[in-house]
Amino acid sequence: MRSMLKTSAAAIAILAASISGATADSLSGDLKIFLDTSNPAPRATMEKAIADFQALHPDLNVETTVIDREAYKTQIRNFLTANAPDVATWYAANRMRPYVEAGLFEDVSDLWAEPEIAEGLASTKGAMTIDGKQWGVPYTYYQWGVYYRKDIFDELGLSEPKTWEEEKANCQKIIDAGKKCYTIGTKFLWTAGGWFDYLNMRTNGFDFHMDLLTGNASWQSDEVRQTFANWRELIDMGAFIDNHQTYSWQEALPFMVQGDAAAYLMGNFAVAPLRDAGLTDDQLDFYQFPAINPDVEMAEDAPTDTFHIPANAQNKEAAREFLRYVVSPDVQTWMNNGENLGQLPVNANSSVDNDKFLVEGFEMLSTNSPGGVAQFFDRDAPAEMAKIAMEGLQEFMVKPDNLDRILQRLDRARERIYDN
Repeated sequence: MRSMLKTSAAAIAILAASISGATADSLSGDLKIFLDTSNPAPRATMEKAIADFQALHPDLNVETTVIDREAYKTQIRNFLTANAPDVATWYAANRMRPYVEAGLFEDVSDLWAEPEIAEGLASTKGAMTIDGKQWGVPYTYYQWGVYYRKDIFDELGLSEPKTWEEEKANCQKIIDAGKKCYTIGTKFLWTAGGWFDYLNMRTNGFDFHMDLLTGNASWQSDEVRQTFANWRELIDMGAFIDNHQTYSWQEALPFMVQGDAAAYLMGNFAVAPLRDAGLTDDQLDFYQFPAINPDVEMAEDAPTDTFHIPANAQNKEAAREFLRYVVSPDVQTWMNNGENLGQLPVNANSSVDNDKFLVEGFEMLSTNSPGGVAQFFDRDAPAEMAKIAMEGLQEFMVKPDNLDRILQRLDRARERIYDN
């Protein structure tokens, strides 16, 4: 299998090189790659991928620097400015915006014009686009959605909802059976951000959601108020577990494991602890957050890790070749399998491990998310705004009558933070 991967990856790399006017043998000099993949499994995966790439280009000297992820976040602006590598890891969408606007990332729209990338990575193009141009390529992501107790749904005669009305009807039957519809732990705020992401994207669409999180729309707008009105329908029904503000996301898992709550809106990382707690795949299933407004396309939260070429890079030809390589179908399949990153490949022509949640997530993100891919609330908004806003979201879930004061507070913060 490994030799097959190398052969296929080599063929893809040579084809991409011929399209760009280069050949595999023509790449030379130094290629400096900075990584924030400091945890053991991601680090080993990246180092193996880079070694395979270098084997395809024997005249190229690849130098890899791995920096602790938290330290990387504080160092990135300095090294992009002063002593830039040729390739650097980062994150998509608004997390890359400051470096795009500062002129520190290279425009790689030429790569996205190549058919292999344009077609294979179509679902992630929006996440890599600012001002109509693309500024990097994704290499891994994972899905969010509703994980639910299939055995409870079967017992109550429920099916996976496709619309908001079906979601609420299911919820009422679950409540009538003496259970909560959803477990959630908002002690650390970001889980409330996930609910807002989905409700707002389903109510107003991806573009409005991005406008709001980048400061270009008002928190007191009619659109936002409709999102909260939809949310309040669930709150007033008693859909969420009690005292959720006292639980972390992990501490909220037992409510679902014990059958006191039927579902959890969460990222795919919740599957492993649910399985570890004893739920079988016959008991556990997944569905895409249902449509609310039929006039907006379905968009998803799928936090995405990315590669970029710094504007001050010295070997941009080799850097582009590396980006082509790392998003190719076979390399994506290998990088994201369970023994490596254990997430989803970004190339729609890749394949995934035979895990039903990865298979469903891959299909959803590759073929059924025409509205775009968001990066999650606290990645899409600036850190200060995200903290203030998520505090407001948690407050709303506990005291929904405070909505007007919350939205006024968030709009004041928006005017101050984005103006600065």
